[in-house]
Amino acid sequence: MTSDWSNDDSSSDEEPESGTELRELEDELCRLAGVLAVRVVGDRAGRPIEVHVLADHSKAAKQTVRDVRAVAQTMFGMELDHRIVSVAQLNTNEQDTPVGIDLPRSESRPRVGSIQVEDAGLRAQVRVVLTAGDNEHTGYAEGSIASLARPQLVATAALDALRQLEPAAEAVHITTAEISRIGRTRVAVITVVYVDPPTELVVSGSAVVRRDRDDAVARALLDATNRRLHRVEPGHAAR
Repeated sequence: MTSDWSNDDSSSDEEPESGTELRELEDELCRLAGVLAVRVVGDRAGRPIEVHVLADHSKAAKQTVRDVRAVAQTMFGMELDHRIVSVAQLNTNEQDTPVGIDLPRSESRPRVGSIQVEDAGLRAQVRVVLTAGDNEHTGYAEGSIASLARPQLVATAALDALRQLEPAAEAVHITTAEISRIGRTRVAVITVVYVDPPTELVVSGSAVVRRDRDDAVARALLDATNRRLHRVEPGHAAR
């Protein structure tokens, strides 16, 4: 795979990768106000055929459907028929919960809030903001302005923020971070190692370059960690 870097990427020649694209759609829809969880079901060609949304009562279900269709259209170029979007609304008023009863909470995975890169001479400082529910933390990394070093800097800053949100991320270490071409598509690919002495487990994460490459690198880091961090416990390496 040939690596290259230019954050001003026009994705006009990109081909969608079905599984990754549907997962990214789920992640973006989960950022909508009032949305608690999303599940997108695709056909064999990777086209959405069912979109299931779990939301609170902060807005009408019809408005949530409109928001879902707007995100799919503007960010992914997908025209969703309103009939395939279903919305279930939960009462999240904890005042109605009996004393002593702990309601299950939906998983709130960290997401990329913003990324800022500042150059100063031959050095660059990267700031990545990650959000998870009501929590927001900023990670930093500093290093060379070399284009080949930038993915590593962005990934390091994202991991720094992740460690503030998820203490278990202390067991995660970045081994590689790069932008590669797969066919005509640019993809951010990251490998990390989960360390639980004497065990070390190498895991990869990826994200198709969509808005820009820095964003894709940060999402790739989360892809390598989001579904595994909760499994990292003392004496048990991630699986």
